[in-house]
Amino acid sequence: MNITTEQIFSINNEATFNEVALAIFTHQAKNCAVYKDYIHYLKIDLSLVNNYKQIPFLPIGFFKSHKVLSTINEPEIIFSSSGTTGQITSKHFVSEVKVYEESFNKAFQQFYGNPKDSCILALLPSYLEREGSSLIYMVDDLLKKSKHPQSGYFLHDLDQLNATLIKLKKANQKTILIGVTYALLDFVEQYQIDFPELIVMETGGMKGKRKEMVREELHDTLYTGFGVKNIHSEYGMTELLSQGYSYGQGIFNCPPWMKILLRDTSDPLSLLENRQSGGINVIDLANINSCSFIATQDLGRIYPNGSFEVLGRFDNADIRGCNLLVQ
Repeated sequence: MNITTEQIFSINNEATFNEVALAIFTHQAKNCAVYKDYIHYLKIDLSLVNNYKQIPFLPIGFFKSHKVLSTINEPEIIFSSSGTTGQITSKHFVSEVKVYEESFNKAFQQFYGNPKDSCILALLPSYLEREGSSLIYMVDDLLKKSKHPQSGYFLHDLDQLNATLIKLKKANQKTILIGVTYALLDFVEQYQIDFPELIVMETGGMKGKRKEMVREELHDTLYTGFGVKNIHSEYGMTELLSQGYSYGQGIFNCPPWMKILLRDTSDPLSLLENRQSGGINVIDLANINSCSFIATQDLGRIYPNGSFEVLGRFDNADIRGCNLLVQ
């Protein structure tokens, strides 16, 4: 394939995005076995696909049942999703981990600046307690790049986290706290800190530790506990090598090489153009060696400026009409 990572990460307009997306699609349609079979079952003529909106999206469930790869190179790392005992988890076979590193570093810098200018704190117990987390891989790298002496993980030591936040507030240090939702709630139930400049970024959810909450109720609790006006969020998943970020209110934006489209929930092969809610399809051009075109199990809404909101998830395990080949 002629597309390079330099071309992917230098995308700055719609025309270039379309050009790169089509080149990656052509490559993956021929070289990713499960995607090739899926396209064959859909009877899609590759020669008629001339815009990224015409590209078929691979249902995300295939990452549980198949090795989704568009290269003959052996994976350098395998990321896996979390799951309860006995549950089949998604696996993302990453043949070039440097592509992931470039993707998350460029995106983080775009949204939050150079990590070396921030103290980064991580409250991610569920992720740390298992292997194969792509989030932990990213946070590890950001912590190293931060170089701040107080950057680091806080597994269950909420006392130490509180003391660290107090020191950082007094020092007027730019601070980013990345936390799994239930652990952030655990913290604010024990402590309250008035730190308006703190960036609190929730990632993940309750992980079976707490009852799910609607976003407004959750964020109101966190606003009060941390003394902040907004709760930031990260939109990422095992099957992607890119992330979207929200500065608040659950409204996410993507880096230039990532795009969100919506599909009709009753006709999953049809895209929605009129901004109503639907199933979230993700184009992640950093997934150059697996599959860049994924139909997720999330429901969402897209706004006119391209930002998006996650409204929830499909109730059933498999998306109706999109489970061809899934065993």
